Amino acid sequence: MRLEDLGLIGNCQFSALIERTGSVAWCCLPRFDSEPVFSRLLDHEEGGHFTVRACDDTMGTQRYVDNTNVLETSFHTDSGAFRLLDFAPRFVQYSRVFRPTQLFRIIEPIEGTPRIRALCEPRLGWSKAAPVQLHGSNHVRFEGFASPLRLTTDIPLSYLGGHAFALTQRRHMVLSWGPPVEEPLPALCDRFLSETIRYWQQWVKHCNIPPLYQQEVIRSALALKLHCFEDTGAIVAAMTTSIPEAPGSGRNWDYRYCWLRDAYYALGAFRLLGHFEEREHFINYLLNVVAGTPDLMLSPLYRVDGRSDLEERVLDNWPGFGGHGPVRVGNGAAKHSQNDIFGEMVLALAPIFLDERFSAERSKTTLDLLERLARKAISIVGTPDAGIWEYRTEWKPQTFSSLMCWAAADRMARVAQRHARPQEQEFRHAASRIHEEIMSQAWSEDLGGFAGTYGGRDLDAALLQAASMRLLSVDDPKLHGTIDAIWKGLSKDGWLFRYRLDDGFGQPTVAFIICTFWLVEALAAIGRAEEAKAVMNQVHSALSPLGLLSEDYETSNLRMWGNFPQAYSHVGLIHAAFAASPRWADVL
Repeated sequence: MRLEDLGLIGNCQFSALIERTGSVAWCCLPRFDSEPVFSRLLDHEEGGHFTVRACDDTMGTQRYVDNTNVLETSFHTDSGAFRLLDFAPRFVQYSRVFRPTQLFRIIEPIEGTPRIRALCEPRLGWSKAAPVQLHGSNHVRFEGFASPLRLTTDIPLSYLGGHAFALTQRRHMVLSWGPPVEEPLPALCDRFLSETIRYWQQWVKHCNIPPLYQQEVIRSALALKLHCFEDTGAIVAAMTTSIPEAPGSGRNWDYRYCWLRDAYYALGAFRLLGHFEEREHFINYLLNVVAGTPDLMLSPLYRVDGRSDLEERVLDNWPGFGGHGPVRVGNGAAKHSQNDIFGEMVLALAPIFLDERFSAERSKTTLDLLERLARKAISIVGTPDAGIWEYRTEWKPQTFSSLMCWAAADRMARVAQRHARPQEQEFRHAASRIHEEIMSQAWSEDLGGFAGTYGGRDLDAALLQAASMRLLSVDDPKLHGTIDAIWKGLSKDGWLFRYRLDDGFGQPTVAFIICTFWLVEALAAIGRAEEAKAVMNQVHSALSPLGLLSEDYETSNLRMWGNFPQAYSHVGLIHAAFAASPRWADVL
């Protein structure tokens, strides 16, 4: 199985990954961080799957219905052709968004009389135990889950054991978690499909996009939206766990949670797209998290319901993606100190008080939280932490963490100028002090740029963000030097590594996709537009045929690795596309 052969569907409640074979290879129910119902992704032989495929095992060709998250897989065989439409319903009903925990599969003959196979074999989570199946007249109920799981279909149940049968008419399958489907399937599927298509196409129409890279931005926007857990406002880092960063690397992590840092970056992408409800929902999520930690000892990540019980463990008897184990559940980074997250939370909240469009969202509670977060950031500058890359070796003072703490003080000073004048000078002085500290502690004459750690000699691609954070003026030689040093020192085959350090698992052997997008942003920010565009044009090779991105890229064989799809990478593409593209006013 290759990541390039997987499509994503979802509705901001749950998601599923579907292979070109027509198999649902990964799906956690009823939400992103639940145990998997279909898990072939991590155990091809014993993991559950839900397959509709050609009888001769012909691979399908996948595409999305234009500007939607409805996936179409077409199969052409000697006996005929058919297409499979997969989607999770999402549309406005009764003045609110309807997003049931239901997976719809519509099978349509295109020509001839294709012979197909259909087989639904869920598993009871990490145990991989097969549930008891109880057959009704038009459904199969799977016993043993926390909620009822039922497959309702107009395919004869005798055909559902994987035996070949002729597809002579349109057929429908709906897998429901919770309340079952009771309505006649053809009409229900038609209505839900048309309403879902209409919803996503309307959502895209309300997106801002740049003149260049339009299709890439639209697909990234649609994929990023599916990482939002609308029930609480959490934004997850990825849909999967334990897809290795590189083959045999052991760098297999569970990313099905909400990293506060990643959520901030996602909110920045939604801002560029002109969508703001995600920020409002996330702020409610953040307020709930903070209410449980009055001392602001924030964890870097939380479950989608705001809990932090994320003890990391390795699962026995799971071979892993392509046999590259281990399979991990939970994430030990929840116990890390990552000082940059306080700066990122200030940056996430600051628009409420600096942008008049959001004046209705202002409250004393939110302003107090903003001040507390900024003071927390100021108080921890220069202290050792695991940093943005979550090092599992000895912690050191991370320059990127100090950069974000400086940004917290700087932006809080601007907020205070408008809404808390007595505190303005406090934050301006703090920003100036942190700025001086970064200049004196992190600059390396040997590197010709800022080092990743205080007094160090290591490069860190995250420091490309010094340009977008406006730490220095765009013509400052130190800013140009840092960008060039990172570009030269961390580049391979035109792609950037995040660092070259041994992080406890050896030195990285694959590029980290968002870093190359950060390079595009940095070059554009300092006025090197042609170089930015050249780098941006080159990264198209990493996109899957459907326009999706993972976390990492193996440049030697042009293959994606890491958890998939990766919100970080799609955020990076959106930011870089806007940075490298001209304005509409310049092309129309």
